[in-house]
Amino acid sequence: QVQLVESGGGLVQPGGSLRLSCAASRTIVCAYNMGWYRQAPGKQRELVARLTGEGITNYADSVKGRFTISRDNAKKTVDLQMNSLKPEDTAVYYCNFQLNFPCTGNYWGLGTQVTVSS
Repeated sequence: QVQLVESGGGLVQPGGSLRLSCAASRTIVCAYNMGWYRQAPGKQRELVARLTGEGITNYADSVKGRFTISRDNAKKTVDLQMNSLKPEDTAVYYCNFQLNFPCTGNYWGLGTQVTVSS
């Protein structure tokens, strides 16, 4: 079993920056896709950023040019650098690792709160 733990959330003013980090409990040998999702109260969980095993990135239109997803294999972390934060970015942020065939597994962290407010 793999456990994911997010960190780096908090309260920030509009225009500020935060860096989220997601740590895996053990080394993942399999190829995998990783991503960051977020969920605001009363809304569905949505994809924020995704990084495939082939190195391809995808971002939600609302965060393009402001957020950057990256991976550190040695540290077993996936990070999300968030710049120019807006009140609309307020949500609980979750990291996700999805293992690719022939491996199986879809792992989620418990989430970290990001609040953007003046």
